[in-house]
This record gives sequence, C-alpha cells and structure tokens, in this order.
Amino acid sequence: MKATIAVLVACVTGMLASCSKDNNSQPVTSKAVQLKANATLGTILTDRDGKTLYYFANDAGGTNTCTGGCEAVWPVFNADNISTDSIDAGLDINDFKAITTLSGKKQLSYKGHPLYYYAPAINGVNVQEAAGATTGEAVGGVWFVAKPDYTIMLANAQLVGHDTKNYTSAYVEGTGKTVYFTDARGLTLYTFKNDKKDSNSFTKADFSNNGVWPVFEEQKIVVPSILDKTLFGTISVFTKKQMTYKGWPLYYFGQDNKVQGANKGISFPSPGIWPVPVKDIAAAVK
Repeated sequence: MKATIAVLVACVTGMLASCSKDNNSQPVTSKAVQLKANATLGTILTDRDGKTLYYFANDAGGTNTCTGGCEAVWPVFNADNISTDSIDAGLDINDFKAITTLSGKKQLSYKGHPLYYYAPAINGVNVQEAAGATTGEAVGGVWFVAKPDYTIMLANAQLVGHDTKNYTSAYVEGTGKTVYFTDARGLTLYTFKNDKKDSNSFTKADFSNNGVWPVFEEQKIVVPSILDKTLFGTISVFTKKQMTYKGWPLYYFGQDNKVQGANKGISFPSPGIWPVPVKDIAAAVK
C-alpha cells in the first residue's frame, strides 16, 4: 500500500512539474538590437546582451573601412534575419541593412552606419567591453556610440569636389581626410562663405533656389560627445527652421543627390565658397 501511495505521489508531482513547464514554455528572449538609457549619452543602441554598439566616422560612404588590425579591436556586429520582431519598439526596421565587409564578414548597418563592438587589448588580448560600458566613445575622435536620435554626425573622409578633384581641408588640391559634419544618415552638410552670423543670405523667399543648396531643416540638437551642443542653434528662414553651428547656417548640396559620403559642394562654384562645417571652424560674424 505504501509503495502504491508513493507511486501516486510521484506521478502527481511529475504532472505538476510538467504543467509548470508547459505554463513557462515560452522563454523570454531579448531583442537583437535594443535601446538602452545611458546616464551620460542618453539613449544608445546595444545588442541583446546590452553590449554597446558603435559607429566609425571613417565609414563615411556607408561601407566598412575597419580592416587589418582594426578588426580585432572593433569586431563587427551582425544579427541574422533582422526583422521588426527582433528590434526594440522605437526602432525602424527600414533603418537597418545587411552588408558584407571586405574580409567577407556579415555586418549590420543602421541609418547607413556599419555597427561595431569595442574590444580593447588587455594584456595583449582583445576583450570585448562588458554590457553597459561605453569606453569606446570618442576613441581617436572617430568612434562614437550608436544612437537613434543623432541630428549631427561626423565623417572622416577625403573631400572630392564636383570637378572630381581631391581637396584638403584648406580647399587646395591634395589628399588627406577631413573630419566634418553630416546629418544623422551621413549626408554632408555645408556652410556658405557669404553668410553672416545667424543670417542666411542665400535662400530666396519663394525657395526657388532651395534645390541647389537646401537648408538643413533640423531643430533638435543631438551631437557626438566631442562636440559642444551649445554652439548649435536654429534660425528662421522665411517659413523654414535652419540649424546653425557657431552662427553659420547649415545646408545640403543638391548635386550630392542624397548620397552618403558625397561632398561635391566643396568646389562649387569654386573651392572654399561652400566649405564643410568642422569642429574648429571660426565663428560667423555679423
């Protein structure tokens, strides 16, 4: 009799355990790309484990340029079969794209920027930073935490005018990268030599020439940590709001055709008339 009762108890216990497993058969899974709040940097992008993702300013054209030894320090981030269900609410699946690096690795990009981890060398071994860490921010002045709400980003690229000639940051022919401002999607921004402090002298009241040099219509100021957001502002240009930096109104160039990395305007109509904005540009004067 005791043996029979023991068997019954065991069966009932097993049934309860089975029920318990059935009730919890749907495990909670993290999203492949998440939004996390950071006390210093605001809302940032992370992987499913909370590890921070980064942009590289050298990837101005939307392709991975982190090659050779760079790959070990900045491993690529990839998420196969990315979909609406695998990203946090607040993110747009259309902002993500699967790309392939020169070394054949699969990588995910966001708003045209390839995404990376940070794995600095510790005692000669590259160790990926812990979840929640953001020690890769501003490394070399070209690596930045990925964020969903940037309105200004930085590109580090060769200036190539509409005349197809290479130019330096001094707007003379020559090779050498320039770190300049873009919008959130890597589209090049410009200033106009003839503008005065907080005054757009180019755009016509009917906007008939806005297609040539469209005003950069942005009021929210979210910038990489190496930039001083207080130096940005907005002005009214007839019915539009235009962002400024150090008093310089910011524009796009129509002939860039919204191509990430294009900076043809730097030589139109001649070099230096429409320079790209850079961190240390002299403030506009009245």
